[in-house]
This record gives sequence, structure tokens and C-alpha cells, in this order.
Amino acid sequence: ILKNSVKNPIALSAGTDLFQRYVVGVLQSPSRRSKDEGEEDFKAIREQLLENGRLFVERAKEARELIAQTAKGLVREGDTVMTFGESRVVNRVLDAAADDGVGFRVIYVQDTQSGAKNATVERLRGKGIGVAIIPTSAVAYSLGMATSAMVGAEGVVENGGIVSRMGTYQLAMLAKNAGKPVYVVAESHKFVRVYPLGQYDLPVRQRVVDFKDSNEEEELAGKAKDERQRSGEDNEEAVDCTPPELITSLVTEVGVLTPSAVSEELIKIWY
Repeated sequence: ILKNSVKNPIALSAGTDLFQRYVVGVLQSPSRRSKDEGEEDFKAIREQLLENGRLFVERAKEARELIAQTAKGLVREGDTVMTFGESRVVNRVLDAAADDGVGFRVIYVQDTQSGAKNATVERLRGKGIGVAIIPTSAVAYSLGMATSAMVGAEGVVENGGIVSRMGTYQLAMLAKNAGKPVYVVAESHKFVRVYPLGQYDLPVRQRVVDFKDSNEEEELAGKAKDERQRSGEDNEEAVDCTPPELITSLVTEVGVLTPSAVSEELIKIWY
């Protein structure tokens, strides 16, 4: 039900599937059964599930910190890091590097439609880090000034690719063409058992390319979109899939992985 309630269930899938696996294991465990076969202590099980839910959240925060301590080594003195997608993990990595006194710069790719202040940009500038904000249309132009690209992910799929905010694939393609390394920082609980065959094989509901055969239809669609934005019903972000051949390495709390090692890590997690 939870997955069906959102257009993009990728981010939910990995965590909820793992938690569901744990729940089933708890309910099937002989230690959870009372002397009378089939009579479980519902309150005790409920409390244990809630406690483990809280533990999952705590470990997710710990994972970000572990990743930051590892990935900050990828940000060296004099580097210019290009980032996109407003990833909390990327933000934590950049904060950790800044806190260590590393002198670097950031090219922050931001949607031109977003006029809101960016807390990460303000925080980094407050630490003496030079940050340039550019629109997505200026990525190719600006890559020549970047040392590397660093992005987060909503999900890491079985072939070592990632599903992330729309535009990540474009950034990775351009970075690869420019000879710049592309680093992905993501928690291992985002590893998801999905194997997309291409951009249009993702289990998400989105309409990025929407053909219209009349101007009137276009105007009506525009008004409907404006209304959804005003009512808060159009907050779902479109995503794309970045293939593994464009990714240099993935940094997780369990270490630095090549894209080809993701399937092995999934086997460890699930089996």
C-alpha cells in the first residue's frame, strides 16, 4: 500500500523490503511463540518492531556519518566538486571536508525554477568554502572547471547503476566525456533488487516527455500543473537511471565499491 501511494517507490523499496524481511523473520521465529502454539504476544512484538524501526533510523544517520568520514578523502586541497540533487549524504561529505580545513570549491547545480535559499550553500559559504550555483543548462560549460562530480542516489540497482534525481544521468554522461570521475555516496540500505534495462524500464510513474497535439491542450495542462503545485500535489521529483559504466565508484558505510560489486553486496544483505 505504501509503495502504491507514491509515484516513485524506489527510495521506499530497499528499506521497506529489508524491514519486511525482518518482520517476517520475527513472526516466524520459534522464540516469539508462546507455549500455546500460534499465540504470540502481540504487544511485545509490536514494541519490538517499533524499537527496531527507531534503530533503523538511527543506523541510517550513522551510515551517513561513516560515509562522510570515508568519502571526505575524495575531496582534496584545491579541488572543485560539482554536485547535483541535494543529497543529504553529499552535503554531509562536503561539510566533513570543510570541517577538516580542506580548501576546495563547489559547483552546485540547481534547478532554475527553484528560487528558495539553499541551506547547504549558505552553510558551506559560512565555513569559507566558495560555492557557485549554476542551472542544469550550464553543466557542460562548467565541467571544465570541476575536478570531480559527486552525487547521491535514491536507489542503487542490481547492475551497479543508480536511480536518482532527473539530470544525474546527464551530469554523469558529460563528466565521463570530460574525463572527470563520478562518485556516488549512498547508504547500503538503498541497494534495491531492481534491474532496469533502460531509462524507460524503471518502476516509477512519471511523464517527462508529454506530447500534445494542440496549443489548447498545452494551456490546459499548464494550468492543471500550476494548480497541483499550489495545492502541494505536484511535489514528486522525476528520476533517471545512471548506468554503471558512467560511475567511478560508490562509497557506502561498508566501504568503497566498484559498480560491479553491488550485486555481491546485495547477496550478502539478502542471503
